[in-house]
Amino acid sequence: MANQRMMQRFAKWHIWLGWLVGVPVLMWTVTGLVMVIKPIEEVRGDHLRKEVAETALPRDTHIAVSLPAESTAPVRSVTTQVERGETVTRITYMDGSSERYRADGAKMAPLSEIEARMIVEEGIVGGDEVVGTARYAAENVPFDFRRPIPVWQVALADGTHVYVGTETGAIEAVRTEWWRTFDLMWGLHIMDLETREDTSHPVLIIFALLSILGALLGCVLMFRRRKARVAVPS
Repeated sequence: MANQRMMQRFAKWHIWLGWLVGVPVLMWTVTGLVMVIKPIEEVRGDHLRKEVAETALPRDTHIAVSLPAESTAPVRSVTTQVERGETVTRITYMDGSSERYRADGAKMAPLSEIEARMIVEEGIVGGDEVVGTARYAAENVPFDFRRPIPVWQVALADGTHVYVGTETGAIEAVRTEWWRTFDLMWGLHIMDLETREDTSHPVLIIFALLSILGALLGCVLMFRRRKARVAVPS
């Protein structure tokens, strides 16, 4: 009798937990399915990036770049390559900012709108079908970019947003319409629609624990009922 009462109590708890965590479990399943429908490379827009051949520097190229004497910013990397027929040296600092210099050491101005359009047209499939452009400061970037660097947003006819760094002169991100759908699903999956980055917070952890408890109770009840059926005489 004690075991029967215990099983009845487990069954009642299982029903209440099912009502409580049913919606989150369904949401996790649906959002997980949506996120795996397409390969992650396609979500990131890698399939839209053209293979742009790097132009080798002439052997007699002389590069003269010097940091300002008052500069104490630590440098992450220094790269030199030919961009649209011009030798450009890019210095990237540890804080994520960067600067571009010509071969004679002259600092280059931030990327213009025309240059941003040219870069997108050269590097992205369908990059010539531009419907709008906008420039954003590092502290005011769009939500689908979420990186603190100044960029040009080049919007294409198919809904893709291509972000080109005004300081780096490079394509920093490609945000397709499917990427934005994936991003929304990810926010729902981790229960964080505000930043979509917090994967460890009390609400998510509590619902996950309750879901595990409900599943364990279901397993106990399933095996108990199966055992009871086998014990019934024919």
